[in-house]
Amino acid sequence: MKTLVVRLDSFGDVLLAGPAVRAVAARSSHVTLLCGPRGADAARLLPGVDGVLVWEAPWEGFDPPPVRARDVDALVGRLRSGAYDRALILTSFHQSPLPTALLLRLAGVGRIGADSADHPGSLLDVRHRRAPGRHEAEAALDTAAAMGFPPPPGDDGRLRVLPPPDTSGLTGPGPYVVLHPGASAPARAWSPHRCEEAVALLADAGHRVVVTGGAGETELTRRVSGDLAVDLGGRTGPRTLAGVLRMADAVVSANTGPAHLAAAVGTPVVSLFAPVVPAGRWAPYGVPTILLGDQSAPCAGTRALTCPVPGHPCLDEVTGQDVVRAVHKLIQERRS
Repeated sequence: MKTLVVRLDSFGDVLLAGPAVRAVAARSSHVTLLCGPRGADAARLLPGVDGVLVWEAPWEGFDPPPVRARDVDALVGRLRSGAYDRALILTSFHQSPLPTALLLRLAGVGRIGADSADHPGSLLDVRHRRAPGRHEAEAALDTAAAMGFPPPPGDDGRLRVLPPPDTSGLTGPGPYVVLHPGASAPARAWSPHRCEEAVALLADAGHRVVVTGGAGETELTRRVSGDLAVDLGGRTGPRTLAGVLRMADAVVSANTGPAHLAAAVGTPVVSLFAPVVPAGRWAPYGVPTILLGDQSAPCAGTRALTCPVPGHPCLDEVTGQDVVRAVHKLIQERRS
């Protein structure tokens, strides 16, 4: 049986779908993951994925494309040629699966299931309704189970990626702490001066620090690293970053993709978590985690991309010393 799994949004969202993808793979002869361009690199890291289709949906992302009939027709044609027997659509709690379900119906997919708060009409064969407050990884697993894909025996349901490479040539020998200063939206980012402060205090406390960031964040990582940390800004693709995070004692990160990648390789996370989305749904999953940030701040639940409160107090009132204490706690717990 050929199964299509759909998760159209970001890198971290696709990683959170990983346990559900493994459940699907255990009962399928072939699994294709349909994702957006921001999630494609994560899709290629997931165990159980045999093929990846990339399509930028006009209802997803920070800057969605316009609706073009030729793009929709091309996707429907690709899906029809795939001859999928079943499809599982995975979405966040605030998203609707129904636009995707309509396209899958037009493509002739045999059986379609999703979590939907809205009445689906004839678009879904299996309509699941998530339990209130479920973490996104758990909600995806619940939806997969409702579709007939329970977790396979022995699978602990945690995030997982394919084995990453040895990255000691990049990081140097010996233990280290990773600080990832960037974020997918400004409202979720810790200020650069706070990141600099944390690097200095971690170094003063005897830690080697490795600073990571994407190709567009090299100026930020250079500033944050200074002369005290290893600057890997722009030097790690997704698999390499997984290797860097896997060997860290702890990872310090905002609520962004690398925090979920750290969880997928089993590394504890100090999560600088802006409450614009609920931590109960989006915190790093399945690993020891310390949340820093005011979860009751006025921006809570707004899904804002830019902080609506002057001074960004929910995160910028967190100090470098708060981070050092959290790192020490996680390292002590890990060693004990």
